[in-house]
Amino acid sequence: MRFASLGSGSEGNALLISAASGVTTTHLMLDCGFVTREVERRIARFDIDPSRLAGILVTHEHSDHVGGVFRLARRYRVPVWLSHGTWEAVQDDASGVDVRLCRDAEPFSVGDLQITPYTVPHDAREPLQYAATDGRSKLGVLTDIGCATPHVIASLAGCDALLLEFNHDSEMLAKSAYTASLKSRIAGPLGHLSNADAADLLEAIDKSRLKKLVAAHLSKKNNTPELVGTAIDRVIRGEVEVQIACQEQGFEWTAC
Repeated sequence: MRFASLGSGSEGNALLISAASGVTTTHLMLDCGFVTREVERRIARFDIDPSRLAGILVTHEHSDHVGGVFRLARRYRVPVWLSHGTWEAVQDDASGVDVRLCRDAEPFSVGDLQITPYTVPHDAREPLQYAATDGRSKLGVLTDIGCATPHVIASLAGCDALLLEFNHDSEMLAKSAYTASLKSRIAGPLGHLSNADAADLLEAIDKSRLKKLVAAHLSKKNNTPELVGTAIDRVIRGEVEVQIACQEQGFEWTAC
């Protein structure tokens, strides 16, 4: 199993997850916050045609995650999995799309992959994040969350690879030009993880199998890769390969 990003941040998110059994290969996309033409441009470097996608997993209805999902799904006839709450928020855009509902802690299979959704605290209707396995390795994805919960920590236990939100530096956010209400939303329990909060969550989960960590969804205005690296170094000291996703390029294929 391997994964790659078309881009990660408030301007758009899309993650590819791929697994092969030796006979078949399954490609999934997790979220799509880019217009179709941009998706086609970005996905070309991974040598995948969108028509080969076995499905799109949606975390929640915010535009940087769902903005391009349904146009892409309609054009290439790709099924979409999301929660009932998310579907209620986006149903006007989902006409003509094969929509399939999923629920917290109820695994489902798509080709060579088994997907387990799990609920998270975020300011959306019924947000989900996902863990994926090909039977050999486990990938955990956690991009939009305001605070850690025991359920989240349990859902990410035993991951071989983890993509984790490091959204903002608390001091940079506090000093930013954002309005007070926006600062409160971002830093609140239904907003996004600060570097310190993400490091605390990382420290709390079972990392006994963890080999790859990708820091994702960094704020362009209120964070830096250097600050993220410092936060990660507090918890991870050399035994795990660490990389940082960016908005423009995401990151290349990474094996679990």
